[in-house]
Amino acid sequence: MLDVALLSVLLVAIAIGYGLGYRQAGRRRHRSQPPATSSQALSRDYFVGLNYLLDEQPDEAINTFINVLAVNSDTVHTHIALGKLFRVRGEADKAVSIHQNLLARPSLSQHTNEQIQLELARDFMALGVHDRAQRLLNTLLEHSGDDDHRYAAKQLLIDLLEREKAWQQAFEVIQPLLKQYPKMRRPAAHWLCELALEEISEASRPLAKKHLKKALQLDENCVRATLLLAELEMDNGHYARAIERLDNIPGQEIVHIPTMLPALKHAYLRNNDEAGYEAHLYQLLEQAPYTSTIIALGQLVHQRDGVDKAIELIGERLRAVPSLGGLDYLIDLYIESQRLSGKPSPDTRLLLLKHHTDALLLNRTRHRCQRCGFASDALQWQCPSCRFWGTIKPIIGVEGE
Repeated sequence: MLDVALLSVLLVAIAIGYGLGYRQAGRRRHRSQPPATSSQALSRDYFVGLNYLLDEQPDEAINTFINVLAVNSDTVHTHIALGKLFRVRGEADKAVSIHQNLLARPSLSQHTNEQIQLELARDFMALGVHDRAQRLLNTLLEHSGDDDHRYAAKQLLIDLLEREKAWQQAFEVIQPLLKQYPKMRRPAAHWLCELALEEISEASRPLAKKHLKKALQLDENCVRATLLLAELEMDNGHYARAIERLDNIPGQEIVHIPTMLPALKHAYLRNNDEAGYEAHLYQLLEQAPYTSTIIALGQLVHQRDGVDKAIELIGERLRAVPSLGGLDYLIDLYIESQRLSGKPSPDTRLLLLKHHTDALLLNRTRHRCQRCGFASDALQWQCPSCRFWGTIKPIIGVEGE
């Protein structure tokens, strides 16, 4: 079935084309010229196209209408719209054909020509032909005098370079725009984090640290840069400095407290400061009573003071902030307590509860994009769905933190 939007545009296009043909024929008759066959051909093709639509053959209808619709200043934007709709439908090859056909017309204005080049670059990107898209965009940036077209070309070029993981080139393109468009600071900070990761893998740690500090200058709430800087401090044996870095994260984005906990535990325990780790966990619970923090504290108390003390602590905390993950951990503690007390097998009611919590947790996702709703178990710094940076965060609530 033909898309409603595409059908609407086609019908408008048909009306324009048919009207133009009819008007041209009227002018010829007004000049006492013999009637031309062009308007008759237009009328014939018009009904052929409609017949294809009625027979549910949209591709044939579209091709007929495109052929009959003359390219001129009145219809060029209809052709551009048709190309866009082909691209949206996943038929970027047809969009390329339409837009290339438009570029071959020498009578178009410079403004319209540049608009078509932008659409053609989008077509090539949809097809994965990035080199041709990049050449078009670079040409526009070199020769266009239209600020809107130059900005759109830069946006597309940034998107293309990001897909190619050309982080340095993307940053160089975006850098002049940061003052005018502050929302671009966040993706730029993440590109610097990507560069830092490459440099860490190549043992260029001083350069990585420089890029991470630059990322925090661009986006002071970049949790990722803070985590990476803390890891660099730990790699150098500077555990107290790493803890200082990590202590900034609740102020950057409090929902990322669960994200920082593994690094925080590693830093304190490598620094032989278990008491400091426990105090820090209590401090974090005062800021936000997340399940991951409660369980981390329970594990510490369990290891040091035994299972019954851990049960007491977890039970008290869960009364205030119940959660599925916390309940599952509490059940594990009760099962262990019964085993240690000499009971041959745990209470069947506990085992039934454990079965249900395991089943519920099995299909649970731990992170969700705050922009498009994409859900994943692991944290990803760029959303695979909407491709925004830093929008995936731990899920908060009874089924999450």
